[in-house]
Amino acid sequence: MGITSVSKLLSLVCLLLCLGFQLIQSSVTYDRKAILINGQRRLLFSGSIHYPRSTPDMWEDLILKAKNGGIDVIETYVFWNVHEPSPGNYNFEGRYDLVRFIKLVQKAGLYAHLRIGPYVCAEWNFGGFPVWLKYVPGISFRTDNEPFKRAMQGYTEKIVNLMKSEHLFESQGGPIILSQIENEYGAQSKSLGAEGYNYMTWAANMAIQTGTGVPWVMCKEEDAPDPVINTCNGFYCDSFAPNKPYKPTVWTEAWSGWFSDFGGPLHQRPVQDLAFAVAKFVQKGGSFVNYYMYHGGTNFGRTAGGPFLTTSYDYDAPIDEYGLIRQPKYGHLKELHRSIKMCEKALVSTDPIVTQLGNFQQAHVYSSESGDCAAFLANYDTKSAARVLFNNMHYNLPPWSISILPDCRNVVFNTAKVGVQTSQMEMLPASSDMLSWQSYDEDVDSLDDGSTFTAPGLLEQINVTRDASDYLWYITSVDIGSSESFLRGGEMPTLILQSAGHAVHIFINGQLSGSSFGTRENRRIKYTGKVNLRAGRNKISLLSVAMGLQNVGGHFESWNTGILGPVALHGLDQGKWDLSWQKWTYQVGLKGEAMDLVSPTSVSSVGWMEASLIAQRPQPLTWHKAYFNAPEGNEPLALDMEGMGKGQIWINGQSIGRYWTAYASGDCNGCSYAGTFRPPKCQVGCGKPTQKWYHVPRAWLKPTENLLVIFEELGGNPSRISLVKRSVASVCAEVAEFHPTLKNWQIESYGKAEEFHSPKVHLKCSPGHTISSIKFASFGTPLGTCGTYQEGTCHAPASYDIVQKKCVGKERCIVTISNSNFGKDPCPNVLKRLSVEAVCTPTNWRG
Repeated sequence: MGITSVSKLLSLVCLLLCLGFQLIQSSVTYDRKAILINGQRRLLFSGSIHYPRSTPDMWEDLILKAKNGGIDVIETYVFWNVHEPSPGNYNFEGRYDLVRFIKLVQKAGLYAHLRIGPYVCAEWNFGGFPVWLKYVPGISFRTDNEPFKRAMQGYTEKIVNLMKSEHLFESQGGPIILSQIENEYGAQSKSLGAEGYNYMTWAANMAIQTGTGVPWVMCKEEDAPDPVINTCNGFYCDSFAPNKPYKPTVWTEAWSGWFSDFGGPLHQRPVQDLAFAVAKFVQKGGSFVNYYMYHGGTNFGRTAGGPFLTTSYDYDAPIDEYGLIRQPKYGHLKELHRSIKMCEKALVSTDPIVTQLGNFQQAHVYSSESGDCAAFLANYDTKSAARVLFNNMHYNLPPWSISILPDCRNVVFNTAKVGVQTSQMEMLPASSDMLSWQSYDEDVDSLDDGSTFTAPGLLEQINVTRDASDYLWYITSVDIGSSESFLRGGEMPTLILQSAGHAVHIFINGQLSGSSFGTRENRRIKYTGKVNLRAGRNKISLLSVAMGLQNVGGHFESWNTGILGPVALHGLDQGKWDLSWQKWTYQVGLKGEAMDLVSPTSVSSVGWMEASLIAQRPQPLTWHKAYFNAPEGNEPLALDMEGMGKGQIWINGQSIGRYWTAYASGDCNGCSYAGTFRPPKCQVGCGKPTQKWYHVPRAWLKPTENLLVIFEELGGNPSRISLVKRSVASVCAEVAEFHPTLKNWQIESYGKAEEFHSPKVHLKCSPGHTISSIKFASFGTPLGTCGTYQEGTCHAPASYDIVQKKCVGKERCIVTISNSNFGKDPCPNVLKRLSVEAVCTPTNWRG
């Protein structure tokens, strides 16, 4: 053996000894089948809940709802830009109290997965990077660059040491069982070549050296080095395999829905498809699934990235933006988790035997030496149900579905059969009191010389604002001679400008002349419009608006926004007049921001005008204020902003976020759960505002005299703003009877084992609410879905009476489905079902 071979052998021995020492010290390890906690393989379900996207008073309720939904692990990103807003100055208070959030996870008896990043993407402003990072000398983001690596390592160690100081890693008795370094870097790593590979390898080694005692992961990173686990993100991950045979199969982001952008429709992922994707991943050997998102929440303040991303980050998640359970998604996934956990021993002990049951049908069977047996029967056909023979028994499989058999015999769950109730949500007026509004016009004509500067040419916006405000004024002037033809009845000149900003408002001599907006598809603005110039000096003021900095891509430090030109006048006697390189005066932000008009202590520093005058002359760039009392009850609250244009909202000095009544365009022509899901497939809301309601956290309110401040860019009517409560309007359930010709051994194809002989409809209102009426009930062949039910050709006349007697006046009720229960069989030899929609109202309601 040569010297080189001996050296390699010694290095290997050292590595194995180090790994062995880590295994001895750590109670969280892994093998090819699963994450091991205290030596036990675990099949784990995880849910993403981002602490800054809700308020601390919501955290415990969200975590407990996740636990009740069958979640074992809470996952969150860690957001660098909120924790280190300026170099070396850290903030872990309020919504950013990461320690408190993780301790609440521990209190609930759940585990945590801490995705430190520090790049997070997450549809978050600047991908989670602090903007000051852009100005570190010599920096280049996310590559083999020493200034970036120093800053990234410093922040990573800050977070790890904070967690260690509170004993929050599982190796210390805490809840954190996994940590993530970097985020979805694979594609960028490949594009950068050696520099990308070197940076990725450095990041992995740096993370390991922090000594957390728990495994690290890298998502979407095919060549993550040992011992880091590479993981999958996507709508489906059943075709994913880790890069080494001794690593577990982990899905860090199972997308429960999709984010929305202003001007686009809302995206809804059918729960049947999501359950199918998860079951398909598990049947192939996956042992860790994280739903992104389990609760999406709200992009408060200016945290939404994009640009153009909505303030709502609801994500069609099992728990909605307001913290309410979304049915049937929550309940159907809960049943999925329960069913898979019944198979856990078999799933983590062995590999499946795969049998073809038809052209599009398969069985995955797990049989352990201890006698455990679990089977997954899959039908991949997107259109047709299938009847398959398995273990000498017949099973009916709906299209695009998987049936789970924890004993290889009885079906306890099918991904396409939703047996839980559906909830219809509504927004109701929170108060009959009208808001009394006052307004203050942003001064466009005069600028504060102390906050302005002049420079030749057009400057990039973020270099000037440092993202301290969405707004930057670009101001110049032009002298028009009295002999110009347009002054004697000719055609007015045209202003043409191009901008990398996300919106721009053009003012000529203090009057709004026009506006232009980008979209996510076309972020560059090109504005062309006639301008009303006069003889002499004319002031051209351009207000550039940023709507969130980009959150995905490479080299964040090089991205531009703002009015970068050209800016030119056309149609003058001299021809084209290029204004791009003349002197421009710049002012960061609005005067109202500088005067802190959103603060209860500063709001009275200007003269506000009464509401009666507002309605007569709606103006652009106007501040509006009103006071309101907190509504009674505990329902989540929102502002209905449909009557407004575009701007920002504050309550008691806290920023709700950006609003924009941009109407959604797109294809909203229905949705089938069957077949591969992509965001354009199941869209709703076309022709309506993308976002109408804006979450108002109750924790931000006082009992009385709450200050609401709106900054309106376009001139909306604040008298149409109202405060609303979000609550469950009605609950629906739909369950089929068992076919009258089925023998007992066939009945398992249709329902849960414990319900073989008595399928039932279960209805339940929210706590403090009871069923006040039955909106629809039909035993037979009803048509439609929750909210649009109609009687079919077969209908039992007694349906309403039976359901009303069982349910009205109760918080929950159960109705058994059988012919005898509804008087007589309304259509013999037809498979019938009972569909019910019940109205829930507060128990003390006196409507």
